[in-house]
Amino acid sequence: MATARRAAVSTIRPLITPEGVDLRIKLADAGTRAAAFLLDFVIIIVTAVVITIVALFGLAGLNGEGAQPLFIVWIILIFFLRNAYFIVFEAGRRAATPGKRTLGIRVASRSGAGLSVDQVIARNLMREIEIFLPLSIILGRSEMGLADTLSTIFGLVWALLFALFPLFNRDRMRIGDLLAGTWVVEAPKLALVEDLSQRQNARAFRFTQAQLDAYGIAELHKLEEVLRREDYVALKAVAETIGRKIGMMIEPGDSRAFLTAYYGELRAQLERKLLLGTRKADKYQR
Repeated sequence: MATARRAAVSTIRPLITPEGVDLRIKLADAGTRAAAFLLDFVIIIVTAVVITIVALFGLAGLNGEGAQPLFIVWIILIFFLRNAYFIVFEAGRRAATPGKRTLGIRVASRSGAGLSVDQVIARNLMREIEIFLPLSIILGRSEMGLADTLSTIFGLVWALLFALFPLFNRDRMRIGDLLAGTWVVEAPKLALVEDLSQRQNARAFRFTQAQLDAYGIAELHKLEEVLRREDYVALKAVAETIGRKIGMMIEPGDSRAFLTAYYGELRAQLERKLLLGTRKADKYQR
């Protein structure tokens, strides 16, 4: 029991938000990441098979003519498929591919800020060098009948070295994570998600327009994460930070009530602005 507890604690890391609040996160283990990748890889393979079948039908319709241009187009499509798949899903709001979402993990920026598209592109293009390039070399040489023992061993060692890299660093990072400044963290799905804006508080808080204008959509999402975690220390720290920002003194015992009220008011205001065609992405936008 003690060993398991120490192992769990060893994967917990501080995640400092732009507000200076420490949101503790738990790193995804290597087995979960590998399983998520295999699920995604199966989806990619099935899609690639469908594209190949369509290409073969197209080739048959051309009576065998234009095979080389069609083959080049097929290679390009497969390249974009395996890269765009990861980039599009991880650049989305959930920052996770279908495989990651199924196993309850997601990508996060180590800086504590929102995950940028540049980070997503960098971490996923590195996968070409880590995995797909050595496998492509092995398969390509095999099809040409040129594969020998040394080239096969070289390709496998190359792929294995990068694949096992997360096991040899304490933050479980791939080379792509290291270069992009990202983590893969646990994000377990909630069976029933409470609408935080409907919580009733014993004490009523009122906020001016200027106080609500202090934050935007990015901060609303961070605030929701804090409220759902029900961590007293985090609630107190965030309440104090927001209180200082908008000029209100918050008693420690009122932290949860204050944040719930502010969350509801801020969410309502942002929704109204969205209906009018305006939205504030974060606190830095004027």
